[in-house]
Amino acid sequence: MNTLILLTLSLTISVSLSKPIHPDNGFTGDLIHRDSPLSPLYNPTYSPTDRLQNALLRSMSQAFRLSKRAGFASKIDADIFGVPGEYIMKIQIGTPPVQVLGIADTGSDLTWAQCEPCKNCYKQVGPPLLVLTSSSTYQALSCQSKACQALSDNALSCDSKNICQYKMLYGDRSYSIGDLARDTFWFGPTPFKNVVFGCGHDNNDTFNENISGIIGLGGGPLSIINQLNSVIRGKFSYCLITQINEGSNHTSKIHFGDGFNISGPNVVSTPLVKKYPSTYYYVTLESVLVENNNLSYKQSFSKDGVPEGNIIIDSGTTLTFLPGEFYSDFTSSLTKGIGGKMVKDPQGILDVCYRDLHLDRVPSVTFRFRGGDVELSPVNMFLEVEEGVSCLTIVPSEDLAIFGNLLQRNMMVGFDLVNQKVSFKPTVCAM
Repeated sequence: MNTLILLTLSLTISVSLSKPIHPDNGFTGDLIHRDSPLSPLYNPTYSPTDRLQNALLRSMSQAFRLSKRAGFASKIDADIFGVPGEYIMKIQIGTPPVQVLGIADTGSDLTWAQCEPCKNCYKQVGPPLLVLTSSSTYQALSCQSKACQALSDNALSCDSKNICQYKMLYGDRSYSIGDLARDTFWFGPTPFKNVVFGCGHDNNDTFNENISGIIGLGGGPLSIINQLNSVIRGKFSYCLITQINEGSNHTSKIHFGDGFNISGPNVVSTPLVKKYPSTYYYVTLESVLVENNNLSYKQSFSKDGVPEGNIIIDSGTTLTFLPGEFYSDFTSSLTKGIGGKMVKDPQGILDVCYRDLHLDRVPSVTFRFRGGDVELSPVNMFLEVEEGVSCLTIVPSEDLAIFGNLLQRNMMVGFDLVNQKVSFKPTVCAM
């Protein structure tokens, strides 16, 4: 139960770090939900129903992208709805520093931002594009560099000057192509030298005009997490607030480093499992407990018990996706416990919906991960999709199983890539 699966990186990307100002060798940033009034993506003309429907469509797109990269012949019927992802981070790149607004993505490794000169950039009206000649610490990387070798399937080619080219794909239409480079990254006042990133010179127009690019928080060697390892020691955590209110100035938080270890009697941990791609945070879901009914995890293609690493934890996916056979058993037990008559989702996206649902009717639900049980809040399990109609935020999929961000809200979720575990602690995040 407590056996940890050790992750061996294929190589180490060397990053020279200045001494951080945080006394506990860590630092904190904001995770701004894209539908928050604090977000540059916030559209005041959208109704709450519009925002919710868009979030669900993005969730389908994100699941499609993650499944496709993991090798599934995805059956998810989802049009690409802009670039997926739900949370935005602010960082700065270069000397002098230039602000970058990126989608924080635990399903990506390489951080990239739009750069001048631009062969084909989408219109960016938020922060300025990065200008290579304006940063005294910018350096393009050669095709022989270790970082270029770490790109693996995201490597494109060498240009005539032997500069390593990357290509990131986000579904059928979204992409970024450019030079692999390194520069100084700033998290608040703290500089980190020689961080590898993508300088995007060809980025298609499915990305939002207020966004600079992607901030990669995955588990691979080119992610921010592994590049800053000598300071943060492979540790980061986040705490997602429950809801976004029009007048609220609360944001979710992301913490990096040893100073934010999750501890206490209510903490449970589960081992991370090494699988392809190394970007994803795989864990093992053994069963789901609905009241007193324990449902063993099943997949139609697995006949040898519970497969290891059968679900990933992803902060950029709104919904939770479970294999169809297991989902059917789960919803059968759940709806039996709730009772009453179900109604259709007005948007036709979610399966299990009720009118005027009182959450005290929802039986207790616990996800039993290997090594620890995580009890789910009914508030996170059911969303009001329109006035008076609430739907279950867990959906079926025959592709990659995903533990989405709605079920993670009001919970400190901590990742430890050195000891290869994920920890959960119930927390009031809007503090």
